[in-house]
Amino acid sequence: MRYWKAFSGAVAVAAVTAFAAPVGAAEANVTLTRVSSDPFTNSTSQHATEVEPDTFAAGSTVVGAFQVGRFFNGGSTDIGFARSGNGGATWGTTGFLPGLTFSSGAAVPYERVSDPSVAFDAATGTWLISSVPLLPNLVVPTVFVSRSTDDGQTWSLPVTIPPPVAKTVNLDKNWTVCDNTKTSPFFGHCYTELDNFGAGDVELMSTSTDGGQTWSTPIPTAGNDKGLGGQPLVQPNGTVIVPFESLNNKIEAFRSTDGGASWAKGVTVSSFRFKGVAGGLRTSPLPTAEIDGAGRVYVAWEDCRFRASCSSNDIVFSTSADGVNWTAASRVPIDPVTSGEDHFIPGLAVDPARSGTSAHLGLTYYFYPKAACGGACQLEVGFISSPDGGAHWGTATQLAGPMALSQIAQTSQGPMVGDYISSSFSGGKVATLFAVGLQQPSTTTFDEAMYAPSTPLTVAAAAQATNASSTAGVVVPVGGAGTGVTQQTIRRN
Repeated sequence: MRYWKAFSGAVAVAAVTAFAAPVGAAEANVTLTRVSSDPFTNSTSQHATEVEPDTFAAGSTVVGAFQVGRFFNGGSTDIGFARSGNGGATWGTTGFLPGLTFSSGAAVPYERVSDPSVAFDAATGTWLISSVPLLPNLVVPTVFVSRSTDDGQTWSLPVTIPPPVAKTVNLDKNWTVCDNTKTSPFFGHCYTELDNFGAGDVELMSTSTDGGQTWSTPIPTAGNDKGLGGQPLVQPNGTVIVPFESLNNKIEAFRSTDGGASWAKGVTVSSFRFKGVAGGLRTSPLPTAEIDGAGRVYVAWEDCRFRASCSSNDIVFSTSADGVNWTAASRVPIDPVTSGEDHFIPGLAVDPARSGTSAHLGLTYYFYPKAACGGACQLEVGFISSPDGGAHWGTATQLAGPMALSQIAQTSQGPMVGDYISSSFSGGKVATLFAVGLQQPSTTTFDEAMYAPSTPLTVAAAAQATNASSTAGVVVPVGGAGTGVTQQTIRRN
């Protein structure tokens, strides 16, 4: 199999730089490091734009992947990657995946690529990045899986997941995970979630048992569940649980107990209440999900149920030990419900070395200091953590911003930093990547790139975690004021 170097000619990454995020009244000064830059020049994309990162950690290695060179109406020129060998302290290897699009110089029929997801297969020592390639007519006929067998330093040309059995195939929102528990009966199985937009967003799952070299034909759940944004997680006993955003204003989850041979009908995690974000920012209640060392699943999303008249969104979360029975949604206490702030696009991390009431959680998210900001919205990035499984949280910290919406990629569904972001624990600390738009220089329209905290983020000590989560929200009927994601408005690539 052909492998490419991390850097090659015209696609070399710009030098790493750092800057300090602006400081608010009660916010810490956090230094960020720029880990990648868009090097492409095709005229069809918006350049100096990088959006929508995912990360995964295995030991001290953290790998992130993200869109590079965003197209206005879907997808990007290529998928970039960044690798840290020391838990996110430095990012020494960055580059761009080979063989994905003709816009990036590959001899393939695909113009664009989107939705990167990172996984690691401990059974074969293989890193995986899945993505969806778009033809010039914007149809997605397959899911790509790029592989690395040298700890995320170089990447293969992609393999393809077979298309599902369907009259119309147009795929979306892939996510990949592997079973890395040696005592699991399905150790070495890797699973990719996707949905078929061409068939009403039916949820599908594909399985690999050879380190991502080959994949099964994607199959639906027993209930033919419909939605998108599913994030599969594997319990130590091999059970796979997949929270996703359904088409009926709910977060739901389905599971498999037989290594992906079949998938049960989805169950309700929670209904959601969602307030559209000011400035037309592209965002929706896609879930972010992680799992602790004992197999308890945590799923979080943006939700306005706790705010009077559903005036703005908090980040809320629910947990489950079996993927069937879920706790009532709890509010992450980032600020008072009367603050006037708006919170969205969460990236949840859960430490796999801890569990139960000692579980460590880290949450990265975007926010507006003022929800009702009209045409002058100030976009910022925040972080908050819990040392006791989400019962109590420390003080929120600003990581980046403020950014004007004009400083980030523009899309047909609004200004964009990503439909999702991600955070990962490595060595007890949190590594994360996120898109930051700087003030535009005179030579380019955008300067939106991937940044990481220069020092991995720490979890609040018990004595610092004085803010309790809560479950008593303001009841807003589904379909009432403040709700807003339906089958017609669900976004794609």
